[in-house]
Amino acid sequence: MRFAYPIKIFLCSLFALAMSFSAPTFAADQIKVVYHLADGIDQAARAMANIRNHLRGEPDAKIVVVALGDGIKFMLAGAKDRNGKPFDAQVSALKAQGVDFRVCNNTLTAHDVPVSQLVPEAKLVPAGVVEIARLQAREGFVYLRP
Repeated sequence: MRFAYPIKIFLCSLFALAMSFSAPTFAADQIKVVYHLADGIDQAARAMANIRNHLRGEPDAKIVVVALGDGIKFMLAGAKDRNGKPFDAQVSALKAQGVDFRVCNNTLTAHDVPVSQLVPEAKLVPAGVVEIARLQAREGFVYLRP
């Protein structure tokens, strides 16, 4: 039993060291989140509600929405949710709260959608998946997919 205490100290130290390497450490000032939308209108409706709730709980959060594939549909002019509520007003209101909306140019090209069909708040990025990876790896954004 006389070795139990040093072993306990060693194991606690080893655990603390392991935990220090388990997750990246970022400045504790602003929470940054990227919402990945790729599944269409229903996912977009959930995401809009999630983002509004997110901002109520953390008003200073930096939120970026990246849409690709079917996820771009809510950012097309005239798009509505299943209840007939237009997305453009929701996007505009969230943009006014600092949320950035980005759309994958590869998706627009693949689906032959002209940029002119996007809501004005949408910013074009070359590739949605590259943008998501960049935000996570280089800018410390947390990934969410509603």
